[in-house]
Amino acid sequence: MSNFTIVIHGGAGTILKEDMTSELELAYFDGLQQALNISYAVLAEGGTAVNAVKAALVLLEDNVLFNAGRGSVFTKKGVQEMDAAIMDGTDLSAGAVAGVRNVRNPIELATEVMRNSNHVFLSGKGANDFAIKQGVKLEPDEFFFSQFRYDQWKAIRDSDNYSLDHTNHHLEELMRDKKFGTVGAVACDMHGNLAGGTSTGGMTNKKYGRIGDSPMIGSGTYANNKTCAISCTGHGEMFIRSVAAYDVSCLMEYKGLSLQEAMDIVVNEKLLKMQGEGGMIGVDAQGNAAMIFNSAGMYRGTRNSKGINEVSIYK
Repeated sequence: MSNFTIVIHGGAGTILKEDMTSELELAYFDGLQQALNISYAVLAEGGTAVNAVKAALVLLEDNVLFNAGRGSVFTKKGVQEMDAAIMDGTDLSAGAVAGVRNVRNPIELATEVMRNSNHVFLSGKGANDFAIKQGVKLEPDEFFFSQFRYDQWKAIRDSDNYSLDHTNHHLEELMRDKKFGTVGAVACDMHGNLAGGTSTGGMTNKKYGRIGDSPMIGSGTYANNKTCAISCTGHGEMFIRSVAAYDVSCLMEYKGLSLQEAMDIVVNEKLLKMQGEGGMIGVDAQGNAAMIFNSAGMYRGTRNSKGINEVSIYK
């Protein structure tokens, strides 16, 4: 029986202690800890890595603090378009959805795609049609609304600017007290099987049906029992161009690097060279965890069967 581990993130970016109220900080710690607890319980009861990842992400999607599911950011058109992916390291099966609307938990839909569709990646209306066929829970637009996200969008909707919700390029004042983002989870279960998943509302004011790295297998999400499970967060375009998640796996498989070494090279060398701001979480088949980012902060946490339980926000 192997050491079992869950690792989660709630986005990376310009997250500074001086911009945070103590109430908000507590709310983040609480949200992350709850997600760790529910997914750890799945693993402790002998559940699969896939089910643990899904449990963590459903909780984070339902938490209005994070840019995924409820509380997702507004697009240029003033709606929420959400992306998610999940991957099973045991057989490399994967499911992903992009540009879905009104789906309460996009990670549930991605899991249905993986298990019941014979496909890997569904988008837009087709993905929504599949959600209805599979009985995945839908919610009205109001369910996804948050005043802060609306104000954030209103500030830039008449411009061509877009915003990563956790950076403050165009939104210095508005972003002062709230920065948060994409959610992700990776797990190693007691049988040594790995899984990873990521869910996001993308970029505020995004146009043309823009899709980031989160739902892309190999870029924002990857899992392979031979190496690792990875979930990324940050400036998606750079993570796509560098195939970031799979690159970690490759460095481990072909160069024999440890999880920590491989993630460090990708995040602090390769991505930095491209001005790719953000980070990633990872776990290997021995249950070793790593959480690495090149931004000012990353909402993150890990819990394992050796008694480690930690939640952090800043560097």
